[in-house]
Amino acid sequence: MARIAIGSDHAGFELKQHLVGFLRQHGHEVDDQGTHSTESVDYPEICAGVARTVRDGDADWGIVIGGSGQGEQLAANKVRGIRAALCNCLYTARMAREHNDANVLSMGGRVVGTGLAEEIVTTFAETEFEGGRHQRRVDQIMALEDDF
Repeated sequence: MARIAIGSDHAGFELKQHLVGFLRQHGHEVDDQGTHSTESVDYPEICAGVARTVRDGDADWGIVIGGSGQGEQLAANKVRGIRAALCNCLYTARMAREHNDANVLSMGGRVVGTGLAEEIVTTFAETEFEGGRHQRRVDQIMALEDDF
């Protein structure tokens, strides 16, 4: 099973809590990096922490959750080596893995319910990167980090 780092802001707290239990129930090792309540909190450092855990190899992949998931995705993507994808449906979860080799999943706790979130996480976890022509494109994306 996978080692998964997870973090959220206050708007994503309840969905995060649900997914921590769901992931552990399915045998995954979960590193819950907060937040630990619905009290208002700024998310950038939490999401960057999840991303750094993935980048450093201490997790196989990560999940960040907020109200919409937009800001959380942006914060995670600031960490070199991270390819965070906002996936609020099954199609984007599958494509994020198949074509972009995404290593952090972002979701909106105010956008998806727990049942759909479980399906998105499962799809993300079980979908393999296709490689081939997509590897060339992922390499080009990652090379952009060296340009700036």
